[in-house]
Amino acid sequence: MENAFGLIYTGDASMELRELTFSRSVAAVPFGGRYRSIDFMLSNLVNTGIYNVGIIAQRNYHSLMDHLESGKEWDLHRKRDGLFILPPFVTHDNTGVYKGTVDAIRSCMGYIRRSSQRYVVLMGSHTIYNTTFNDMIKKHEESGADITVLYNVEENYDLSEQYDDLRLKFDANGRVTDLAINPRDSESKFCSCDAFVMEKTLLEYLVEDAYAHARYDFTNDVLVRNVKTLNVRGYEYKGYVARLNSINAYYRHNMALLDKAVTKDLFSHDHPIYTKVKDEFPASYVGDGRAVNSIVADGCVIEGTVENSILFRGVKIGRGAVVKNSIIMQAAEIGENASLNCVILDKGVAVGNNRTLSGYGTYPVVLRKGTKI
Repeated sequence: MENAFGLIYTGDASMELRELTFSRSVAAVPFGGRYRSIDFMLSNLVNTGIYNVGIIAQRNYHSLMDHLESGKEWDLHRKRDGLFILPPFVTHDNTGVYKGTVDAIRSCMGYIRRSSQRYVVLMGSHTIYNTTFNDMIKKHEESGADITVLYNVEENYDLSEQYDDLRLKFDANGRVTDLAINPRDSESKFCSCDAFVMEKTLLEYLVEDAYAHARYDFTNDVLVRNVKTLNVRGYEYKGYVARLNSINAYYRHNMALLDKAVTKDLFSHDHPIYTKVKDEFPASYVGDGRAVNSIVADGCVIEGTVENSILFRGVKIGRGAVVKNSIIMQAAEIGENASLNCVILDKGVAVGNNRTLSGYGTYPVVLRKGTKI
């Protein structure tokens, strides 16, 4: 797909994800044992054949830059095009702090104008799925649409997990007639997947026009405001979609990976998900150590019992410890005879001997990166 480039807005710390985004952006949030949220967006673009990708950073992006490096793992370290990380910078008319997505996109307008491709795939970073955009771009061209929105059918409607919840309504011809953000009562089950296809020149015009009128949010001030005048179409995605819009949603979607059908959908052999490669020894089970119905990454040392849990790289489970229904991130250490149930431990958390932590499936206990108890 030589006629399109990707632009990913990584956002800043999301209050909805609380401790998990205290020191990282949403795009860098770990997911599924060894991945980051942004791995799915980058892999979707690369699997489409798009090799010109811009990453708009805002705050807490050091972890993200460390993960991406040159883009080698996604085949984006190229002499022509490739991966471009676009952090905020200070100029005479830019304070380095974005007022919204419009301001963020406008700040990297130089990169956008230099891109030789005709179309842009504009994406957020908190929605996870596995697809390619080839057919979506083809349908966009055939329909003559100004903007095409990727969406899925979301039957459940939980107000407590609303975050950039963009709902679409269609007419009989398939044109989007109405858009609503975080509606309290919505008749629409069509939910945006935070991916949009449009011509580069149209994006330039819409962003400059919105900025000139002191409008800074792309969804509110560009899409919703202009839905009646622009030809907006939808493209349905029928696979599994994980929206990381709350701690409960993050916990639920990680636990869903223990279902083979979900894992097969998100990690399709036809469309691989690429991530930063680290050379670790295989997981080691010492003495009575065992894991049941769990995802265990390389580098883990397990001397206790792990059930229905997800362990990231380098996790150590002490002798006699019991870990159930939990998400344990990289380099965390669980002491001997400790008991954990329904907890999320961020990177480098240390739990001492004989400690007990217990939450609920609907309200897991979360410990911030580097916490020691």
